[in-house]
Amino acid sequence: MVFRRLPGHYPKFEELAGFIGRGDFRFYNLETTIHNYETFGAAQSGGSWFCAQPEVLEDMKEFGFNILTTANNHAMDYSYAGLEKTMAYIRRSGIPFAGTGMNLAEASAPAYLDTPAGRVALIAGCSTFHPDAPAGEQTRTMPGRPGSNAIRHRVTYQLPTESLAQLRSIAEQTAVNGEDDILRGEGYLPPLPEGQVQFGPLDFQEAETPGKVTRVVEADMRRMEQSIREARFMADYVVVSIHSHELRRTDKAEPADFLVEFAHRCIDAGAHAIIGTGPHLLRPIEIYKGCPIFYCLGDFVIQLETIQRAPAEMFEKQKMDGNDTLDRLFWNRSNGGKRGLYYNRTMFEAVVPYWEAEDGVLTKLVLMPVELGFGRPRSRGGWPEPRYDAGILERLARMSEPWGTQIDIVDGLGIVRL
Repeated sequence: MVFRRLPGHYPKFEELAGFIGRGDFRFYNLETTIHNYETFGAAQSGGSWFCAQPEVLEDMKEFGFNILTTANNHAMDYSYAGLEKTMAYIRRSGIPFAGTGMNLAEASAPAYLDTPAGRVALIAGCSTFHPDAPAGEQTRTMPGRPGSNAIRHRVTYQLPTESLAQLRSIAEQTAVNGEDDILRGEGYLPPLPEGQVQFGPLDFQEAETPGKVTRVVEADMRRMEQSIREARFMADYVVVSIHSHELRRTDKAEPADFLVEFAHRCIDAGAHAIIGTGPHLLRPIEIYKGCPIFYCLGDFVIQLETIQRAPAEMFEKQKMDGNDTLDRLFWNRSNGGKRGLYYNRTMFEAVVPYWEAEDGVLTKLVLMPVELGFGRPRSRGGWPEPRYDAGILERLARMSEPWGTQIDIVDGLGIVRL
């Protein structure tokens, strides 16, 4: 989430950039639109309305990055025109990117990076988005719709028999499903399966133990598998990026079941690595069939309280007038600096992984812990630097151990046992 120009090579910049520069494929998720506010804000956003001037793309190259994804919940913050301008500015910068396009075929297509060590493909998707964000399929008679490569999932809540009967009774008494009941009666919706209850937009299923089950939508999974197959034909190594805020139960660091299913099936289909982005904090690392899955690496840059403009809708969310000032907007939203990403140290901690593979199988994985300047003034905070003494790797090791991943800490770096 980068919104400011890089202030030169600040202290420890060279150390960080040198670590990144060891890789051939050097990836980041661009979680903002790119333009000079030449278009209007969309009616909905990814939370805030993000925009950065085109020159930040050149600044991110200073770190060594050479490929990126635009598939995230902020891709459509400035509607279709904002997305088109973002893609145009990225192309002008010469950086390959994946995850968005003028139609679904473009958004789901692999991007390729040719390196001296071989050709790498990047395929990107997003599971967290508002309804207008997914790209649309092109047909024989109609153009497609610009947007993201949306990876949808279905959620089913589970309840014991007695609780399910109570819920069914409440639904009948309140007519919460009235419109859908009419559509079912007219034949436009299929009957509900035995043991399932609808409650508004939520689906409940009979089960012995209460819980929540999430599954990836099969059509989107098949599209991803098709892209992986094409990429394997064209490239030596295939990386899949997935932007996902969803969680399993009540812990942001715990990936949703459908995300684990998605990652495993991508590797089963031929991908060599999965890079998760989205929840702004570290999630576990899993090694699956000799391939790394980073469920989330944290943020590399966090500058969300330094955007230069905001549409009226962002002020209205805080019950403010659209002509008010940004300082008051962010102060209200954070309840005087007491809540939000910018006031949580965990959101300012991340790792940068360097890994090597032979014939698609992981042979080395090293993790550099970084910290983004928590507590510094907004004018100077948000930039990453190596931080070896903050307990970042210890926390990542603890959360990754249940996933079968052992991380040793040697000279301040994390070394994953293989």
